[in-house]
Amino acid sequence: MAFRKALKRTVIIGGGSLATVFGLSQLIEYKKTQARLAHVAAEAELRVPFADELPARQAQLAALQSTEEFDVLVVGGGATGAGCALDAVTRNLKTALVERDDFSSGTSSRSTKLIHGGVRYLQKAIMQLDYEQYMMVKEALHERANLLEIAPHLSAPLPIMLPVYKWWQLPYYWAGIKMYDLVAGVHNLKNSYVLSKTKALEHFPMLKKDKLVGAIVYYDGQHNDARMNLAIALSSARYGAAIANYTEVVRLLKRTDPLSGEEKVCGARCRDVLTGKEFDVKAKCVINATGPFTDSLRKMDNQETQNICQPSAGVHIVIPGYYSPDNMGLLDPSTSDGRVIFFLPWEKMTIAGTTDSPTSVTAHPIPGENDINFILREIRNYLSPDVEVRRGDVLAAWSGIRPLVTDPSSKDTQSICRNHIVSTSDSGMVTIAGGKWTTYRSMAEETLDAAVKIHGLSAEPCKTVGLMLEGAKGWTPTLYIRLVQDYGLENEVAQHLASTYGGKAFDVAKMAQVTGQRWPIVGKRLVSEFPYIEGEVLYAIKEYACTATDVIARRTRLGFLNVQAADEALPRIVQIMGKELQWSEEQKTAELEAARKFLYLEMGYRSRSEQLTKTSEINLDNQEVARYKKRFHKFDKESKGFITTVDVQQVLESINVHIDENALHEILNEVDLNKNGQVEIDEFMQLMSAVQKGQVSDSRLAILMKTAEETLNKRGPVTVDRSGGGF
Repeated sequence: MAFRKALKRTVIIGGGSLATVFGLSQLIEYKKTQARLAHVAAEAELRVPFADELPARQAQLAALQSTEEFDVLVVGGGATGAGCALDAVTRNLKTALVERDDFSSGTSSRSTKLIHGGVRYLQKAIMQLDYEQYMMVKEALHERANLLEIAPHLSAPLPIMLPVYKWWQLPYYWAGIKMYDLVAGVHNLKNSYVLSKTKALEHFPMLKKDKLVGAIVYYDGQHNDARMNLAIALSSARYGAAIANYTEVVRLLKRTDPLSGEEKVCGARCRDVLTGKEFDVKAKCVINATGPFTDSLRKMDNQETQNICQPSAGVHIVIPGYYSPDNMGLLDPSTSDGRVIFFLPWEKMTIAGTTDSPTSVTAHPIPGENDINFILREIRNYLSPDVEVRRGDVLAAWSGIRPLVTDPSSKDTQSICRNHIVSTSDSGMVTIAGGKWTTYRSMAEETLDAAVKIHGLSAEPCKTVGLMLEGAKGWTPTLYIRLVQDYGLENEVAQHLASTYGGKAFDVAKMAQVTGQRWPIVGKRLVSEFPYIEGEVLYAIKEYACTATDVIARRTRLGFLNVQAADEALPRIVQIMGKELQWSEEQKTAELEAARKFLYLEMGYRSRSEQLTKTSEINLDNQEVARYKKRFHKFDKESKGFITTVDVQQVLESINVHIDENALHEILNEVDLNKNGQVEIDEFMQLMSAVQKGQVSDSRLAILMKTAEETLNKRGPVTVDRSGGGF
């Protein structure tokens, strides 16, 4: 009954005389205008000590060590931790934040990239008449609207298509999606709508046609998650919070309360991970916002405390952009095992996921081959047979650990809390756990409310609703045009800088290198097929990037988009950072190795490279074997049974093609499974078999040899460029 009343209140938006005078659309616009005016007034009251330039990391560390006592010390630099720091500092509390790795290095950078209320949660709320789930969706939809407003450069509405293959499902799904619009109320992004089969295929031509009835399109938000997390953290630093990445908590500091005689947490012993130096950070209140590592800090407080975190791993993959339209996502509401799969355009690529399986807590989760293949199988079910979904098209893959939690105050300790929990230990440490990316701000607000109440802190009301994040001020949809005109940047690069840094894009442009070409005038790319430029590496250091991994994973998103391209960019990134940070040759080598290990294990490079191994089977028919042997012998003219760079170079020169010797070594090395400097005929056959099966795509050697063979037969010139980035 309570649930039905809530729905009724939602339907009568506004109510009373205002609805009568204005009508619904005018009322919504009126409320939005009033909210914006309130936000502007609140923001005008805030002082911004570092509006011009962020303090360097060393200055932040010095502030952590020299401050006699902070009001709040936040442990954890993910979305929730950064949100807590921003909430605290804008309430005029003396605020510190420490993160043992990089900001957003954990779950917050490994999401589905959606800002959403949760369609499936609303479905459960309606089917089970669950008021708690309904309110969770309503809160998330409010936060979705707020996040799109406070960081317009990093986020945007995204239409998502729900294809329908049975007639009875059309009214069922339509009613559910319309309810989603209705619950959003004044915060609805755009109205959902129904498409006929013909229109659905126009919008999403890759969709499977057979038995398609039509489709429903609804809107949610999409964002650059790691950059959004960083924007929250940097905003807190602008307002005066002392924040430091690569600073871990070694132990909690405690004092005896003179009144109760109980031990109370009063700060933390911290260690600079980069130098090993340890120091104390005193604080009236310590907030545990460590995500999947929630229980580690809770046990540091009290060894006897029960675990509340039940980690779940979610794997995502990135495939080429041609798998989806530029501006239309896809939702598979019921996969073969009952899970939900999203299929979304992101950063000109296509992202697909996620899985959901129990896992152990680790700082370095690895995407499994079974999960990758599960996602690919589900994708095949919805795409046209004309679109061959190949394992070799997976350009990157990652696993993120979602920190599901049980409520420690609940009698049933085994039941998973569907929302977040805020709890306080006997020693006064406040823990915020669970929740979702979209609701980070409201979670932070609730956490600070609890901290202020429990510790008697003198704080102002929350001011983060409508508070613009780093880069939001000065951003407009046409800002990139000024970057092109004022600095001579490529159009694609300018658009990327504007959508990544917002109003701060001009600061990045000022650091861009002169190319020496007629056009573009400035902006040397790190790799040719992505708009990331060398100047961003220098700017990343100002944004507290300390390692090459920070740059490829979280300051740029290259590692998440294409592991091979990221690997190619690494030497130059290390060179630029090494010069700026005065790294020794040993440090440069160590950085390069660490970043490549990150790509190999955590971004799916290992899983990708294992598609072609010494033990790979050769599944070719006799006709195919004969054809590929003939192609191989075009290069192995002496019938040695193997080819080297010299053999390939001779053939290419005969058809007037010239490739740099180092590039040629790289091309052969991709297929040289024995790593003996030559490609044997068995290795070549393994490659062609893997290409035939779709396990390997865009192999540079396969494409080069095929093109050269065709040219030799025609005796015409050919141009060989680097392929599209696949292995």
